[in-house]
Amino acid sequence: MVDVDLSQLPFTLLDDEGRDHIRRGIDLAYFDRDEIILETGQAGEFVFLIHKGEVAEIDPTLPSSTSRIGHYTAGDLFGAISILNGKSRYRFKAEQECLCYLLPKALFQQLCRHYPDFSNFFRQSLTHKARLLTEKRAEGGVTMAGFMLAKVSECMREPLLMAAATDIASAVKQLNESHADSLLVETQDRLGMVTKTDLLNALVLKGSAVTSAVDEVAHFNLVTAAPDQYLFEVLVLMTRHKVARVVVMEQNALKGVVELTDVLSFFSSRSYVVSLQVEQASSLEALSAASQRTPELVKALMAQGVKLRFAMDLLAALNGRIISKAWEFTTAERYQEQSCMMVMGSEGRGEQILKTDQDNGLILADEAQWPDLESHMQTLTDTLIQLGYPPCPGNIMVSNPEWVATVSQWKGNIAKWARERDGDSLMKLAIMLDAHAVAGNPSLLESVRDELFERCSSDELLLSYFARTALRFSTPLTLFGSLKKPQHGIDIKKGGIFPIVHGVRTMALERRIKATSTFDRLDALAADGRLDRRFAEDLGEALALFSELRLKQQLSALETSSDTKEANPQNGSRANRVVVQNLSSLERDLLREAMHIVKDFKQRLSHRYHLEYS
Repeated sequence: MVDVDLSQLPFTLLDDEGRDHIRRGIDLAYFDRDEIILETGQAGEFVFLIHKGEVAEIDPTLPSSTSRIGHYTAGDLFGAISILNGKSRYRFKAEQECLCYLLPKALFQQLCRHYPDFSNFFRQSLTHKARLLTEKRAEGGVTMAGFMLAKVSECMREPLLMAAATDIASAVKQLNESHADSLLVETQDRLGMVTKTDLLNALVLKGSAVTSAVDEVAHFNLVTAAPDQYLFEVLVLMTRHKVARVVVMEQNALKGVVELTDVLSFFSSRSYVVSLQVEQASSLEALSAASQRTPELVKALMAQGVKLRFAMDLLAALNGRIISKAWEFTTAERYQEQSCMMVMGSEGRGEQILKTDQDNGLILADEAQWPDLESHMQTLTDTLIQLGYPPCPGNIMVSNPEWVATVSQWKGNIAKWARERDGDSLMKLAIMLDAHAVAGNPSLLESVRDELFERCSSDELLLSYFARTALRFSTPLTLFGSLKKPQHGIDIKKGGIFPIVHGVRTMALERRIKATSTFDRLDALAADGRLDRRFAEDLGEALALFSELRLKQQLSALETSSDTKEANPQNGSRANRVVVQNLSSLERDLLREAMHIVKDFKQRLSHRYHLEYS
């Protein structure tokens, strides 16, 4: 029996008996440097699993400078498709001396018959393969994986419930006896919450009597979660809503309370407590120190196999809190209710993981009076630069008066952009569609966005002009449907991310979908019946894959910049380029499928918005 490591995909889809069959049935073969292991058109007789060495995948129909389309190293396998299809489409050549395990055709076919998951691995949809890739990355990540699997029900406390008429003195006594920091107040139609701090403020600052009813100091705008939700989601909720407690409800029945300290106890003293450091920051220096740890958090999340959408949600919430706290540090409280700071672009969609350029603006109430506004906004921009958010090359920032206006002025701008429909106007409409409030009075932004939907959602001509931008960049596929493989890499942002983001944004505009996240928009479009559920899921998985591949490039560029002292490397085109030849075979499969999904989506957009005639 050959001792071979079968702890990776797709062999983890077999049981112990299946893996034993492989160990008994495989052989080990040596291939010399430049030796052809499998020739184009040759019938597949083995699945090859590389033990040592490197193998090149070559497309002989391409010029020699670009014919090397794949690269396999120890642990990679190839040859399975040649068995399933009857012949090999490409040539596989040893680039150095190689040792390969040989899995015979008959044994491979037998395994495919007895283990459907193993067989389907080579034919699966993008969604399933992406899930397998995530699981593969997560192997060995016990700490974070355990946290990701932890449910609210495992962490919640028993609720401490009191009647609304209970007096403050009794509430304080009950809190002390229970060693609790908060209690829930029950009224006829809703629940409220009172914390020790609330009671202390009521007695000391507001002069409330100890005989006052506890519901007089309760907060009734509660954040809730379900028992079967993941703790990770609760951490996102706490960060986004600026709360330290979440009430657990199941079918309108109270089940418990989750405290921030309970959640953080799952991974205390680790990089994931950045959110706590952000909340506790009482100065710009402390906030900057916490903000600088977000790349560390990103690396940890990705290394432990956290699904990208979860990571995006958490990082978006964190970035939002960092910007919000910067606003609070630099803006007097008297101006905050009569203004709204909004972020746009990938930050507005909640799809920015590493900090990139600032994209922000300010909406003022029509009656607002704010002396020295320009000076205050310049201070805010400078503060965000200090926190790691570089200035926007297009000057879309609160320090630019063009992106600071009253509600009425913003509505006038939208009317003007919708009427003119030129490239600059359409870009600004897209920017406003992605706008998300991070500080101040969010109702001001809601009013402006309502105007945008009212003016644009039913304008067929504008929608056609708007959608056309999604077709601006070509999909990096050859005439025969394989990935293009330029030596400098394919631009993953232009070829994959942008068509999905802007195409989905166009459809969301038409259907008046208020969500700004592309993933949430896809969910809403599927629920609305505008997109088939399966296709919407595949678009989401494609976007996640593109974003993850781009993130790897950004992290690599970030590490390089720390050595070479380059500024902001993640903004360069290099960070958007993925060299296909450097990807694993599974990643290449996923990327090719994802690009075909993009191609299909662009065809659907073209048909829906009559772009084939434009």
